[in-house]
Amino acid sequence: MANLSKATKNTNEHASNQSHFLTLSLLTSLFFMWGFITSLNDILIPHLKSMFTLSYTQAMLVQFCFFTAYFVVSVPSGYLVGKTDYKGGIVAGLLITGSGCLLFYPAADSQSYPLFLGAFFVLASGISLLQVAANSYVTLLGRPETSSSRLTLTQGFNSLGTTIAPYIGALFIMATVVKTSDEINLLNPNELVAYQAQQAATVQNPYLVLAAILFLMAFIFVLTRLPKAHSLKQTDKNNSPNTSNLAPISAWSYRHLKLGAIAIFVYVGGEVSIGSFLVNFLGQPEIADLSEQDAGKYVSFYWGGAMIGRFIGTAIMQKIAPQKLLSFNAIIAIMLVISAMTTSGNLAMWSILAVGLFNSIMFPTIYSLALNGLGQCSAQGSGILCMAIVGGAILPLIQGLFADKFGIQQAFFLPMLCYLYVAFYGWRGYQYQNVDN
Repeated sequence: MANLSKATKNTNEHASNQSHFLTLSLLTSLFFMWGFITSLNDILIPHLKSMFTLSYTQAMLVQFCFFTAYFVVSVPSGYLVGKTDYKGGIVAGLLITGSGCLLFYPAADSQSYPLFLGAFFVLASGISLLQVAANSYVTLLGRPETSSSRLTLTQGFNSLGTTIAPYIGALFIMATVVKTSDEINLLNPNELVAYQAQQAATVQNPYLVLAAILFLMAFIFVLTRLPKAHSLKQTDKNNSPNTSNLAPISAWSYRHLKLGAIAIFVYVGGEVSIGSFLVNFLGQPEIADLSEQDAGKYVSFYWGGAMIGRFIGTAIMQKIAPQKLLSFNAIIAIMLVISAMTTSGNLAMWSILAVGLFNSIMFPTIYSLALNGLGQCSAQGSGILCMAIVGGAILPLIQGLFADKFGIQQAFFLPMLCYLYVAFYGWRGYQYQNVDN
């Protein structure tokens, strides 16, 4: 009987592990898609800047509208997922994201920048719901002690999407020659309308294709039976007291979660700020003097570094504590940003592109450390962390103001300050403390 019971247990564990593996494989498609869509912004920003003759500050309204959606939608999304289930949140997120992609067609057709901004907001609202559901689901789908490496692995496929998207976007969205501001000023009204219509049309087909893919993915998830996730329990005996005997409370009561939300805010803000200015930065005569299309292709190196770093980080975190690797990466990122600010030519170009490699493990590591020990508050905590992604809305806009006043290169001091806080979180801020009274 004992042998039979043991065999049955082993069979159940094998089936559970197989189910979790298949589910994680399916979830990676979500991480890939929202990474792909998000990094397309880095191509659309210089494209829309030229099309509508915008200042850097006005162009950064793209990121402002996109990431403001995280602030508005994430907490309600966490509440929705907590009250329903992760599958429902994923399907709803896919449908909303697909609808946002469809809105790019009328925005381009009417050549209206405000409509483009509205489409970005709807698009990001769906991605926000996807992040709340999928990120927390991955952390709960398996052993708690491996949640950081598991989330880093799935985020690696997110980085695969962010790596491919700029290159594809440069090929299709920047397929037509973009005129300079001086050239645009020489166009008569009819020529200007024709030029803007041509530039707008290059946006429509790529986003129609994305909408079709997202709706297909939603249909697949509807037909798929997902395993139930267990509440995230104690993950570190030294830092996380067992909270299983405590009554459910608000996630806002956890200090390490609140500090983690700030870390997510500044990290996303710094990463997006760098990515948003790369095309224009690499086009500077003193840096690389690249055309917009060629510079757009180089953006893939920035996001590609994050992809490589995440796969490497997954292995390293089996041997080194995630918080230590987080601080190390942040310190190296600070040094690279300083190099990009104080040098020129290839050194400045490759210094800023190399920051992506060290960005790699930051988001998933901060995310999993901040959710450590939250138990039944994990869904709410996930919503709070995703809300903090609004840093991607606010900090690029501030950097745009500095770029207009002082120049792109000098404006990179803002991301440098962001990485300084991330280094602090990996050093001290991540530590679990008793629930506030």
